[in-house]
Amino acid sequence: MNRKPIIGITGAYVNHNFHMEGVYVHHDYHNTVAANGGLPIILPYIDPQLAIESVALCDGIILSGGEDVDPQFYQQDPHPNIGQTIPERDLSEIALVHYALEHNIPLLAICRGVQILNVALGGTLIQDIPTQCEAPIKHSQTIQRNKDSHFVKVSLDSKLYQMLGHTTVRVNSLHHQAIDRLAPTLKQTAVSSDGIIEAVEYIHDSHFTVGVQWHPESMAKSNSMMNRLFETFIQSCIISDKTNIKSYKVF
Repeated sequence: MNRKPIIGITGAYVNHNFHMEGVYVHHDYHNTVAANGGLPIILPYIDPQLAIESVALCDGIILSGGEDVDPQFYQQDPHPNIGQTIPERDLSEIALVHYALEHNIPLLAICRGVQILNVALGGTLIQDIPTQCEAPIKHSQTIQRNKDSHFVKVSLDSKLYQMLGHTTVRVNSLHHQAIDRLAPTLKQTAVSSDGIIEAVEYIHDSHFTVGVQWHPESMAKSNSMMNRLFETFIQSCIISDKTNIKSYKVF
């Protein structure tokens, strides 16, 4: 019997109290992975080399949401409205991105995930949409995270369109940062009405590297379009050679 593909999900950070703190992943991620035939595991951030060793054990990677990306990694100073940053997580995920792309490990980047993907490949971020963008729509919704709150336009020539089957879709939205300058090896595949980049893909078609700014894991249970993102991603997570673990020079 074929084993289930192992899907590594990068962890954020939570502090419940003085005695309870550590790596955190919203249950919608692992529930949706499991519902689509994957075996979810949580990847803690420790250091870049251990991040590479952990991803080498996985058949696919989800870059999850969470804290803001430290602007030092795209050569900027912090905006006054920047939130919590964890440089250790950023460094681990930057190394993870490069390893996954070099070894053709499928990658699904979600919310913060699409931002760190862009930074890892040489792009920059809008640090605070409400104060740095002209006439922005509301990107940080106050309704339940499984509810949609705005439209995005999807490019016809994209993997995203092949999965969703529509050029206009409704998405949820839980972010105040977004992609600014797009990395040269990524292409824009969806945009909101105020011009915010809502989805990207790696320019090499042989790779499954898709990033979305919304949270499809929280919509997937009741939205078949969003579930197809996970269904297609997990189907792409075939077993490959993961024995060549290398060290990477990081920041």
